Amino acid sequence: MEEGRGILKEGFLVKKGHVVPNWKARWFVLLQDKLLYYKVVGGKQESSPKGRIFLDGCTITCPCLEYENRQLVIKLRTKTNTDYFLDCCSREERDIWALDITGAIHAGNPVQVQQLHLMRNSFKLPANISLNHIVDKMYDSSSGIKITPNTRQGSLYKESFTGSILVDWLISSSFAASRLEAVTLASVLVDETFIKPVGARSTEAMRNGDLTEQFLDDSTALYAFAESYKKKINAKEQLNINILELSGTILKQGFLIKQGHKRKNWKVRRFVLRSEPAFLHYYDPTKEDNKPVGGFSLRGCLVSALEDNGVPTGVKGNVQGNLFKIITKNDIHYYIQASSKAERANWIEAIKPLT
Repeated sequence: MEEGRGILKEGFLVKKGHVVPNWKARWFVLLQDKLLYYKVVGGKQESSPKGRIFLDGCTITCPCLEYENRQLVIKLRTKTNTDYFLDCCSREERDIWALDITGAIHAGNPVQVQQLHLMRNSFKLPANISLNHIVDKMYDSSSGIKITPNTRQGSLYKESFTGSILVDWLISSSFAASRLEAVTLASVLVDETFIKPVGARSTEAMRNGDLTEQFLDDSTALYAFAESYKKKINAKEQLNINILELSGTILKQGFLIKQGHKRKNWKVRRFVLRSEPAFLHYYDPTKEDNKPVGGFSLRGCLVSALEDNGVPTGVKGNVQGNLFKIITKNDIHYYIQASSKAERANWIEAIKPLT
């Protein structure tokens, strides 16, 4: 790989095109002064970068609210006013990328870099927290958050609640131990599009806030349940197996490369691992509908790492290694490629207890 020395971070991101405004998964490599991105063809990263983003004079916007159906976008604006939009696989990955890119931009200012690392270490939530469970409790008519009409700047918001009321409710319902934890958790609920800011004050805070100060804990900022969550609630009377599959707690998610079953080609997919029920789903990160393109139950599955010396039987194409295989109880074989041996081991370790 070109310019392989001094790598600060690397991994998949989904980039919006400049000429054709579609979204494509690319392999990104962060260096001290630039961000390189590569095409991945047939499961193998190309040797020369497809493009470079020079970080000198760049500004970063995170979260970026310019795309309603993509809530995990980072926006980079170069000093020549060229905008780059990079979509991530999870809130945690987005925040880590944003902090590392910001650290590279401000590498000459050690005080600011130290503050960024402190911010990263302070931004934590309990492991395996179920956001679906929290929002379902919020929506409960008897014990949930009080929803009332509120007027701001001459506009009426019929079904809304204030930031301070939500913080109070999260603490009283034992979902957070302090106001700082509750604000962090509320920010995540906004990031994951369970709730949305309404009115000028909260919307402006989301647009201008940093990674940990997106949610306002006061009585002037208004929030409401997002339309996507309302639709989910209204559809509960028509529960089907697909909704049940997607109702489990998210344990892990990330970008991996999967071999197709028919054409045997390799494509980047966003994988989401859930428990209770135990399912592994995969999504096309270039699409905006956020619907799985495939998935399967993990009960009765076998998962194992594949040897890196040579191409195993069943695998097509010039792959780079770090492969693992999942065999379902119906004897369907899935071949998946991680970006490193460590990432492969982490996925296998997370999947095995659910089989």
